[in-house]
Amino acid sequence: MEHFDDVDAYLAASEQWPDEVAALRAVLLECGLDETIKWGKPCYSHDGSHIVLMQEMKHFLALMFFKGALLNDVEGVLHDQGPNTRSARRMQFTSVADVERLADIVPAYVEQAIDVEARGLEVGPAPEPEMVDELRERLDADPDLAAAFDELTPGRRREYHLYFSSAKQSSTRASRVDKYVPKILAGKGFRDR
Repeated sequence: MEHFDDVDAYLAASEQWPDEVAALRAVLLECGLDETIKWGKPCYSHDGSHIVLMQEMKHFLALMFFKGALLNDVEGVLHDQGPNTRSARRMQFTSVADVERLADIVPAYVEQAIDVEARGLEVGPAPEPEMVDELRERLDADPDLAAAFDELTPGRRREYHLYFSSAKQSSTRASRVDKYVPKILAGKGFRDR
C-alpha cells in the first residue's frame, strides 16, 4: 500500500478517478468533516469518529459509510460492500457528473452518519454462522482441534465457517477443513501467515 501524507498527495498520485475524487472531496469538506489519510485512502471524520472513506475501485469510486447499514437510504443510493459485510454501505460514482448529481444527497447522508455516531449507535454482532457437518465431525473426533478452534477469536472462527461453507460439495468442504487443521491448531486465522 502506498503511503500518503495527506489527501493532496493522494490526489496527485490518483490515476483512475482523480477528477471524481477531487469533486467528491469538495462536497465532503463542505460538510465540515475533518480530512486525513487512513488505511491509505482519504478518510473523513467528525469529532474523532470516522464517517466516510473514499475507495478507488476498478469500475467506480466508492464513498463508503462506515455505519451505512444504520442509515435511512431514502434515495436508494447505498450498496452493500459484499455478502458478508454487516455495517458498511457505499455510494458509487463513475463520473464527475455522478458526483454533481448526488452533491445535494451526500450531505444529507453524512448528516445522518454524524447523528448515528453522536447517538452511539452500533451495528449488532453478526450471528454465528452455522457450522458445516465436516468441521463438526472433525471437532468432535479431535478434542485438541476443538479446543484450538474454540480459542480462536470470533472473527477468525467466522472466516473459517464462511470459507468452509462456501463449498458446494461435501468432499470439498472436508478437504478444506483438512487443509486448515494445522493453522487452527497453531491458533491462526484463515488469512494469517
